[in-house]
Amino acid sequence: MMDISSFKCPVPPEQRPLNEYQALKESWFFGWVTLTKWQYISKLIWVWAGAWIVAGPVAAASFAPMKYPGYFLLSSGAGAGLIMSLAVLRLYLGWYYVRDRLYKQIVVYEESGWYDGQTWTKPPEIIAQDRLIVAHQIKPIFQRLHRTWAMLGIFILAGSLTWYLL
Repeated sequence: MMDISSFKCPVPPEQRPLNEYQALKESWFFGWVTLTKWQYISKLIWVWAGAWIVAGPVAAASFAPMKYPGYFLLSSGAGAGLIMSLAVLRLYLGWYYVRDRLYKQIVVYEESGWYDGQTWTKPPEIIAQDRLIVAHQIKPIFQRLHRTWAMLGIFILAGSLTWYLL
């Protein structure tokens, strides 16, 4: 990768799109999407299972588990799925932000605080490099996140149909 510091770049290092991408990729939570398929799925299952700690008691207050086990399981699963959906949404928004910063020709940055916003136009070499990263590194991440949303939609539909049939 081309080093942006070889250009006259006024953007602070922590606000440079390539550095933001590296930091996101290496972070504990946002790095989940870059793991292997089964590691990623296991992380989501752990989130869903952990969300049962909250969703289970709430569902039990509405549907007694011994009296209405089907409704209890479906409502607990839906509540846990909602929490998992929020986690997936957070993953999506974080990666969307970095993709947007890499793809744009102009970098908006702050020198010392929110009140002094500046812009820097990337040279053509940096634009080409950043767009290659978007096309070959970030696009597969979005494909995985879109498949995750599709699977969540299928689970919601299946749960709704099961609820209707109970």
